[in-house]
Amino acid sequence: MTTRAARPGRRPGGPDTRGEILRAARESFADKGFSATSLRGIAREAGVDAALVHHYFDSKDELFIESMALPVDPRQIAARIMDGPPEELGRRIATVFLGVWESPDGQQRMKAIFRSVVSSDAVARIMREGVGQMIIQPVSRSLDAPDAHLRVSLAATQLIGVAMARYLVELEPVASTDLTTLIDRLAPVLQLHLTG
Repeated sequence: MTTRAARPGRRPGGPDTRGEILRAARESFADKGFSATSLRGIAREAGVDAALVHHYFDSKDELFIESMALPVDPRQIAARIMDGPPEELGRRIATVFLGVWESPDGQQRMKAIFRSVVSSDAVARIMREGVGQMIIQPVSRSLDAPDAHLRVSLAATQLIGVAMARYLVELEPVASTDLTTLIDRLAPVLQLHLTG
């Protein structure tokens, strides 16, 4: 009976290969940030062939979304925000962003992400780069203004503040105000940042 010699090179996919890829991705995003992370580098860290990473994940964006346990795909968020007339952009942004927080699963994940962002410089950098590239940049490009990036960033700060007050600090009456009223109050302020 002949025994096969072990083949050199990367190991093939195993029972938790996907988990190993996600672990390596989280570490790489934390150490290097979104921009400097590559799928090949993640494959190297996970000890698998790069083709296996592509087998499980279509792109670096998808791997980022899953490794960070985001409750929604930021690319879909950007598409929903940009789908409509410019004069309703503030309302769409408020509706989409707060809609993510209003679902029980979304709220749980977003709370975890926000708490991680404020307690870890690495997580803050990852989120800033990843979400910036997938949401803030495309929305900025859709505005016809020389300072579009600043405008969208100011709208984001407004939303982050409201989310912190409503869902984490539970500041009253913001925490108990019904969602429609909250969106009605936020939409014009966001619109002013974006197109005013």
